[in-house]
Amino acid sequence: MSGDNPTPPEGVPSSEVTETASTPTVQGRRDAVREKAQQVHVQQSRARVVRRSALAVGAVAAVAVLAVVVSWAIGGAASRPQLSPESAEKDGFVVTSIAGAASITSMDGAPAPTETPSAEESAEPSPTATTSAPVQIHVFVDYLSPAAKEWQLANATQLSSWVAEGAATLTYHPVSMLAAKSNGTKYSLRAASAAACVATYAPASFFGFNDDLLQRQPAVDSDGFSDKELADIALARGGGDDPKKLRECIETQAFASWVKAATERAVAGIDGTDGVALDSTSMVTVNDQKYMGEMTDPAEFSQFVLTTASGKASKSQAATPSPTPTASVTP
Repeated sequence: MSGDNPTPPEGVPSSEVTETASTPTVQGRRDAVREKAQQVHVQQSRARVVRRSALAVGAVAAVAVLAVVVSWAIGGAASRPQLSPESAEKDGFVVTSIAGAASITSMDGAPAPTETPSAEESAEPSPTATTSAPVQIHVFVDYLSPAAKEWQLANATQLSSWVAEGAATLTYHPVSMLAAKSNGTKYSLRAASAAACVATYAPASFFGFNDDLLQRQPAVDSDGFSDKELADIALARGGGDDPKKLRECIETQAFASWVKAATERAVAGIDGTDGVALDSTSMVTVNDQKYMGEMTDPAEFSQFVLTTASGKASKSQAATPSPTPTASVTP
C-alpha cells in the first residue's frame, strides 16, 4: 500500500483529502518566499545607509583636506618674502666696473661682432668737455629686444670710456616687456632676474654679464637660455664673494617678482622725468630726457649726450621706429 495517497476515511471524498493535504505545503512556500524577500530588502536598505554614510564621511574629509591645503598655500605665500635686490637704485643698477666687457663670443662660439668707432667718432669730446657734472645715462633693457642689442653693440665702447673717465654714470634697468615671446619660457623675465642677481652678488661683473646677454641674444620666439645656462654665463664672468649663492639666485628666479613690478612702474612713468614712460622694449634717457635717435648710430647718441649735458638738447630729433615686436608688460 503506497503512502503517497492515504486512504480517505469512510464517507469523505478523496478529492477533499488531496486538497487538504496540499494546502499547507503551498502556503509554506509562499511564506518562505515572502520572508526571504523581506530579508533581501532589509539588507539592501542597510547597504544604502552604509554607502550614504561613507559618502558623507568622505565628503567631509575631502573638504577638510582642501581647507588644510588652501590654508597651507595661503600661509606659505604670505610668509614667503618678495625679494628685492638691495643694490637697486630706483629699479636700476649703477655700473661700478667695466672690466672684460669686450671678450664676448656669440652663441655658436665665434667672436661676436663689436662696433669700432671711426676716427671721426673717436674725436668726439667726452661729456665733461663742456660740463663739469657727469651726465646720467639710464638704459631700460629687455634682454630679448633686438633694439637693445643694437644699441649696446653700437655704444659699448664709448660708454666704457665715459664711465672710466667719470664723465657719465651708467645705470641699467632690466625689464620684461617680451616675456610672452619665448615659447612660454618667459626668457626676458628670467634674464632680467638673472641680471639683478649678478648686480646683487657680483656687481663688478654686471656690465660684462649685461653685455653677454645682449651680444649672445636668442632670437625672438625661441626658448632662450635655461636658468642653468644663465647661471653658467654669469659665473664665467665671476661669481663674486659667493658663487653658490649667485647660482641659486639665478636658478630659482629669485627676483622675478621684482622685475615684474619694476617693469610695471616704468610703464606707468619714470620718476624724476617730465612724463617719460617706458613704451618700447628698449629705452635710453640722458639726464631724464628720452633719446629718440637712431639706436645703431653711436655718433648721434654721443651728440645727444653732449647737447643734453650742456642744457641744449636737440629739439629736432624725430622718433625713429624701432624694428622690435610690440611691447607688452609681463602678465
